Amino acid sequence: MVNKWKDAINWSLAIAVITLVLAAIFSIVSTYLLSGVTWAVGMVIVFIIVFIGIFFDMLGIASTAADETPFHAMAAERVNGSKQAIQIVRNADRFASFCNDVIGDISGIISGTASAIVVISFTLSVGQTEDSLFHYIVAVVFTSVVAAVTVGGKAFGKSMAIRYSTPILFQVGRLFYILEDKFNIVVLKENKKRKNKRN
Repeated sequence: MVNKWKDAINWSLAIAVITLVLAAIFSIVSTYLLSGVTWAVGMVIVFIIVFIGIFFDMLGIASTAADETPFHAMAAERVNGSKQAIQIVRNADRFASFCNDVIGDISGIISGTASAIVVISFTLSVGQTEDSLFHYIVAVVFTSVVAAVTVGGKAFGKSMAIRYSTPILFQVGRLFYILEDKFNIVVLKENKKRKNKRN
C-alpha cells in the first residue's frame, strides 16, 4: 500500500515537472510562430494547436478503452509494434494522463492565449483599437468558434477512440517500435502487470 502511494506521488511530481517544461516550450514556440505573421496565418496556427489537443485526447481515451488480447495474437506472430501496444494498454493510466492531462490541457491553454493574439492582430489590421466594440465582438466570436471546434473535435475523437482503440494503439505501437529499434528510445518500460478488465 505504501509503495502504491509512493508510486502515485512520484508519478504526480514527474508529470507536474514534465507539464511545466512542455508548457514553457509550447508557449515559446507558439508565441514565436505568431509573432510577425498575419492574422490569417495565426488563425491556422491556433487550429493546429487545437487539433493537436484533440489528437492526443483521442490517444489517451483509446489506451483506456483497449484490450490486450488482440495485441497478444499479433505478438505471437511477431508483428512489429504489438509488444509496444501491449505496454501502452498496461500503462494506460499514465499514458492517458500524459496525453489527456498534459498535452491536451496545455494545448487548450496555449490555444486560448494564441486566440487572443490573433484577435488583437485582426483588430489592428482593420484599423480598430483593442478597447473598441469591434474587438470585443471579434474576440467573442473567435473564442466561441475555437471552443466549439475543441469540444466537438474531442467528442468525435472519443467516439473514434472507443470504436477503433485497437487499430489506433497499434499505429502508436508501431511508432514506439521504430523509436526503440532505430533510435534506442524506450517510451514505456515493460510492465508485466495486466490492466484490470473494465466492467
